[in-house]
Amino acid sequence: MILIANLTMATPENKSKKGETLRAWFDFVFGFKNKSGEVLDHWVAFHDSFNYSPQEFYDAIGKELESRKVPGLEIAQEEFAEGGLLSDKRIYLRLIRERLIIYTCAAKFGTGYFFSCRTVHVPALVRLWHILAALLFFGVVGSLLVKPLGVTFAVIAMIALMFALAGVLGNAATAPLSDLDTLLLKIPAVGTIYEDWFRADSYYRQDTRLIYLQKIPALIKLLAEEITAEKGAKLEDQYERASIFGELYQRVPPRKTEPEK
Repeated sequence: MILIANLTMATPENKSKKGETLRAWFDFVFGFKNKSGEVLDHWVAFHDSFNYSPQEFYDAIGKELESRKVPGLEIAQEEFAEGGLLSDKRIYLRLIRERLIIYTCAAKFGTGYFFSCRTVHVPALVRLWHILAALLFFGVVGSLLVKPLGVTFAVIAMIALMFALAGVLGNAATAPLSDLDTLLLKIPAVGTIYEDWFRADSYYRQDTRLIYLQKIPALIKLLAEEITAEKGAKLEDQYERASIFGELYQRVPPRKTEPEK
């Protein structure tokens, strides 16, 4: 009896897996946008007595990135609520390149001031409505071909069209930074299917992705340190997200700057 009870008892791991499976199915059926993502990196720098205009900080980042001409980078500002729907909102600077988003914030916290930067990866996930939209497209095209070609030849034409489109998407995926690749990514539904199922993850994309993940957050931190130094302050308290084998957040010493000669 004890053995049977132990076997039938649900463990927390099983409950967690079931919850993740149900959530994945719910997102697949009812989800329309891939809003959530995985936080890859996050740092916060704080000074106890400091004040600065967030917009000036964001403008400084924009000018620096514009001079560097980072390919495929989109810069915008986005509001995030501090808590619930009726809470105050904070403006974050959003940097998007492919499926990697960098959010940075500069804001007061009591008598102090903080700069933060987090890198989020939002994967391209095909939802049910993407598949339904594709089936609707082929259904409309097939219905238009039935009258001039007949049912048999219309089916053959639709199969040929599917293979032709798959070939085009596959070839577009192997051409890095091509105009067709950029165009396909901007088409609703088609862009997600193309990116999730056909777009090649080449060595070039992996290399440039790593450069983006390392250099842009480091640049933002350097600008924050330069701005505080100009005001006679110094970012003393800095926190970074540690690796998965360490603590979630750990305090790190401030960046040491070499004295001017």
